[in-house]
Amino acid sequence: VQLQASGGGLVQAGESLRLSCVASGNIFSINDMAWYRQSPGKERELVASITTYGTIKYQDSVKGRFAISRDNAKNTVSLQMNSLKPEDTAVYYCYADLFVVGKHYSYQYWGQGTLVTVSS
Repeated sequence: VQLQASGGGLVQAGESLRLSCVASGNIFSINDMAWYRQSPGKERELVASITTYGTIKYQDSVKGRFAISRDNAKNTVSLQMNSLKPEDTAVYYCYADLFVVGKHYSYQYWGQGTLVTVSS
C-alpha cells in the first residue's frame, strides 16, 4: 500500500493551493483519511480529517479556509486551502487508516509529505 501526495508549492499570502493524495495497493477498504502538517521545530498536527461517511473535523486555525474531501471510489483525499497565511507553511502529510485485503484489522499509512510555503 502506498499513499502518494501532490500539490504543494510556493504561494503568496491570500492565495490558494489544492493538495491531493491517492492510496494504491491491495486495499480492501479505507476508514478515516486526513491531512496532517509539520512545521520546523513543531510536532505533527492534525489539519483535517474525514470519515468514510463524510464526517469532517478541522483544526480551529483552518476552519472556514480549508476544505477536505474524498472520493471513495478512487481512494483519494484532497485538501483545498484558501486564504493561505504564512503560518500555514509546513510539510503536509496525507494519512489513511485502511484494511488491506486478507487482513482482519486496519493499518495506518502516511504519504511522503508535500511542502507548502506561504510567503508574506
